[in-house]
Amino acid sequence: MREKEVRDDGSTFELVVWQLAHAVPGAPHEFKYRRYFGRNGQTLVRYDNERGKGDHRHVGVRELPYQFKTLEALIE
Repeated sequence: MREKEVRDDGSTFELVVWQLAHAVPGAPHEFKYRRYFGRNGQTLVRYDNERGKGDHRHVGVRELPYQFKTLEALIE
């Protein structure tokens, strides 16, 4: 799944999801994902997971825990 919307004010919403055969180490599900909102190249909020880190979110420059529940909840 891949969706991207760029608005007139320079803000960008993006969602990229891959369904994998096996869970990413550190995550209890089979999705690799990135959910992004930013403006003019600056990340305001991003949800993602990566090998070893698992599910987490970025708010500005801070990295915080995130508990992935369902793909539908991530999309919302």
